[in-house]
Amino acid sequence: MSRNGKTVQTWQGLKIIKDVQVGEYDLTVKSSGYITVTKKIRIEENKTAVEDVQLIQGNDKLQQGEFNYAGKTYHSIKIGTQVWMQENLDVGTMIQGSANPSNNGTIEKYCYDNSPANCTTYGGLYQWNEAMQYVTTPGTKGICPTGWHIPTKAEFETLKVSVGNDGNKLKGEGQGTGSGVGTNTSGFSALLAGYRYDDGFFGSLGGSAGFWSSTEGSAAGAYYLVLWGGGSGVDVDGSSKGGGFSVRCLED
Repeated sequence: MSRNGKTVQTWQGLKIIKDVQVGEYDLTVKSSGYITVTKKIRIEENKTAVEDVQLIQGNDKLQQGEFNYAGKTYHSIKIGTQVWMQENLDVGTMIQGSANPSNNGTIEKYCYDNSPANCTTYGGLYQWNEAMQYVTTPGTKGICPTGWHIPTKAEFETLKVSVGNDGNKLKGEGQGTGSGVGTNTSGFSALLAGYRYDDGFFGSLGGSAGFWSSTEGSAAGAYYLVLWGGGSGVDVDGSSKGGGFSVRCLED
């Protein structure tokens, strides 16, 4: 960290801060093999601040950040060269499964079985056009926060490679059964949130999960990443834009 040309020295998990202006700063420690730690510190005039920071042993994929969006707290996770949201997006106003969203300036979501509690746990389910906010440009921001976007098909393919095509590494611990039990070694923490089908019904809660990409497959379809609860497979496939899937945002 630096401010007005003054540099913060970092050494083995200690931050030594000299000759910087009075004020509050974010102190961030990053070290290979540990989870990144960020905390607030106060710098006073003509004083040297030495801050002890405890690092939690982990691996290079477990570098977490925390941020707020639309009144909800989310976390970020680095997997390979990509930084993903660690939770399913849950933004917007719930509509019934039998209804369709429209381009009306309000983000509209489905909650599994029309239960708001399921959105709290699993995040919202969105039709493709609503998630994309009615544009078709791959990599668009859509309903994601500023600085994030809906991943492209190619970016999902990169994620697959990062976890060795093992869907269990993407699923949260305890998600799935038998050969499909999640290990979450990637930190992606996927939940088997199920779907809203084109006919307005819901299904597959605890059995599978789908995440929209921003890449069209046809005028009526788009690609999505799919995980199954009964096996370790992970695939990028096409589906009707009228279905309701989860959304995971990727950092720009």
